[in-house]
Formats: sequence, C-alpha cells, structure tokens
Amino acid sequence: MARIFCCLLIASLLLASCKNKSAPDISSPEGKQMATLKVTSPAFTQGERIPARYTCDGDGISPALTWANVPEKTESLAIICDDPDAPRGTFTHWVLYNLPRGATEILENVPKNPELPSGARQGQNSAATVGYTAPCPPQGSAHRYFFHIYALDTMLEPVKSMTKAQLLAAMGGHILAQGELMGKYQRK
Repeated sequence: MARIFCCLLIASLLLASCKNKSAPDISSPEGKQMATLKVTSPAFTQGERIPARYTCDGDGISPALTWANVPEKTESLAIICDDPDAPRGTFTHWVLYNLPRGATEILENVPKNPELPSGARQGQNSAATVGYTAPCPPQGSAHRYFFHIYALDTMLEPVKSMTKAQLLAAMGGHILAQGELMGKYQRK
C-alpha cells in the first residue's frame, strides 16, 4: 500500500512540475477577459472554401483580411495562419506582427519581405520561408486554415525570422482581443 501511495505521489509531483511548461501564456493583461475581434475577408466567408487564387493551385498570394472591434488600448496587431489538419501536425502558413494600432485591414498579396512599409514584420512559416505560404494540402479531404488575429497592448521586439512559437511567447500577457476566420481548401 505504501509503495502505491509513493508511486502516486511521485507521479502527481511530476505532472504538476510539467503542467503547461510548453504552453505559452497568451492571456490578457492583468487577467482581464479578452474582447473578440470580428474577422472577415472579401475572398471567402467563415467555414467556406478559400478560392484557388490564394493557394498553390493559383497565384499563391495572401488573401485580404479585415477586422473590427479593436480595443482602444491596442498598440499593435498580429496575424497567425495555420493548418491543424496537416499530415505531420499543425503547419504554420503565416506569421505577421507589429501591424500598426489603427490598422483594420490588410490587402491581398502582401510582399514576402521581413519588414513591410507600415513597420509590420513577417516571421518564418513552417516552410522555413518569410511571409505567407499558400495552402497546398495533399489530395484528399479538405484542410482547415485558421487566420488568427490578435490585438496587443504593446509593440513587440523585432526578431529575425520569428516563428509562431516565438510570437505566441512574446504575446503572452499582452492580448487585449482576438478573433479568427477559418476557410477550407481541398485539392482533387
């Protein structure tokens, strides 16, 4: 009996010490409840098919996105686009941060430069390139592509080729609001 108790105690201590160490803190400042951004695109609607123009079967350019309900204290915005249905785990298609606080949209075909004229910066996607990499799922079932937008209470320190994980860590405790738009794409 003592042996079982000892094993359970050790297991619970190990679990407690490992709990959420790899998960970034993306909570809002001071633990306040986050607002929700309304995210839309003129290219597709929530849950609908992303036009081929924005995929590897078309021009492979980034779609235009718009957002509303940005909190007053926002200092910058960030965008992450990812595909949780990728065969080898979530594939990050786009990392973009330090969009100016007054921005309410991003036009299609964002250049694949590390720094944009607005001062916004683009990080490294899962293809190990900078900027937007177009959806290109294997033939078969449709994949979901989530365009996450975050309103932050700070400008982030620029990091060369910032990854999604680095961006999530940097945003920890600074998110005032977030929203997402999900589109699907399937190759035949």
